[in-house]
Amino acid sequence: MEGDPKGGHGLVSESGLVSAHTIDSDSWRQVGLLLVTGYSCGYILSFSNLMLVPLGWTWGIISLIMVAVFTAYSSWLLAGFHFVNGQRFIRYRDLMGSIFGQEMFYLTWVSQVLILLITNMGFILLGGKALKEINGEFGDTPLRLQYYIMITGAAYFVFSILVPTISSMGKWLYLSTVLTFTYIVVLLVVVIKDGLKSNRVNDYETRGNNASKIFNGFCAISAIIACNSAGIIPEIQSTLRMPAVKNMRKALHLQFSVGLAFYYGVSIAGYWAYGSSVSEYLPADLSGPKWAKILINSVVFTQSIISQHAFIAPVHEALDTKFLKLDKGIHSRENIKRLFFLRALLFAVNMVVAAALPFMGDFVNLLGSFLLIPLTFLFPSMIFIKVKGEAAKIEKIWHWAIIVVFSVLTVATTVAAVRLIVNNVAKYYLFADT
Repeated sequence: MEGDPKGGHGLVSESGLVSAHTIDSDSWRQVGLLLVTGYSCGYILSFSNLMLVPLGWTWGIISLIMVAVFTAYSSWLLAGFHFVNGQRFIRYRDLMGSIFGQEMFYLTWVSQVLILLITNMGFILLGGKALKEINGEFGDTPLRLQYYIMITGAAYFVFSILVPTISSMGKWLYLSTVLTFTYIVVLLVVVIKDGLKSNRVNDYETRGNNASKIFNGFCAISAIIACNSAGIIPEIQSTLRMPAVKNMRKALHLQFSVGLAFYYGVSIAGYWAYGSSVSEYLPADLSGPKWAKILINSVVFTQSIISQHAFIAPVHEALDTKFLKLDKGIHSRENIKRLFFLRALLFAVNMVVAAALPFMGDFVNLLGSFLLIPLTFLFPSMIFIKVKGEAAKIEKIWHWAIIVVFSVLTVATTVAAVRLIVNNVAKYYLFADT
């Protein structure tokens, strides 16, 4: 490997792998922290409403457990295909293209790009709402949401220039861990206090007729899947030191133990405290004190700057590898202008879309169901069947069952997400101040 790992620049030529970003440099603990804090970002403040309100306690808890188990298993399985027949794959699209052909290469890559871009727009919207909540605590006339979205997008852009790769996040992940722990502890203390002191009897009943309950339940399952996976296991795994498979599985263990306790814990506590009336943005329900709401929103905004970087990094890597000079440092004179332009273009587009359509939840459900379910569940089982062949006849039955079940789930959740968007179309207008 050539280049400076500390500077975030790497080129691997002896094994045929080329990337503008560092490969083989990170410990499993660093990647574990990335996964724990990344999935415990401010997105979890909407999970009580998105995941549990449509399902209620019984089906909600069952769905949380089942999705976590299958996501952990599929992620563990996919991590094992970092090497196939002696060939190493550092990108999901390359793995799928090598095994199934060019069509699957493009399908995988388009699916990942759409998910990652929508996720980044959601982060920008999340950061903007956090800033607006902070401003609202100091006055009754906060600026329009779009101004806060611009501030958030600019902050993300600056961070992406200073910290251009996943590997270069390093010490920032320790800060993210402190921030994550801080805002979750403060949030849980206030939420539990509200739940214990509430004089009302919370309503946990799911609402609507039988048909709407079913469709809303499938949308909730899409949200649960999105809170556990991003479809970029090979890309994250590429940054790990050898043995990459063993180290990635260690990091996944951390995500599905400590990380799961964080984002599921907040989701369950919020639903317990406020019932079916829980807000789409949990801090809006907090009774106070004022300093706690300001602290939570401030930390959410700051932490989101770090967390969003992990989920947009594969797009950065693709652009950097295509347009930067790989024999030069990523911050070299030859590359800095290109880096600046690529990042500016990406965040400008994402910022404009987030400002124009500040209703990302419904669209995340749609893309999560149509694109993320195949990436998370179907493709790993397809790879297993193709690679293992006749050597694993019994296991093939299990993986065919996974493919059938999650194919049906993909159709059901996609129909439910489209129905939700159609029903809510009246509230979608450009640059709404939500």
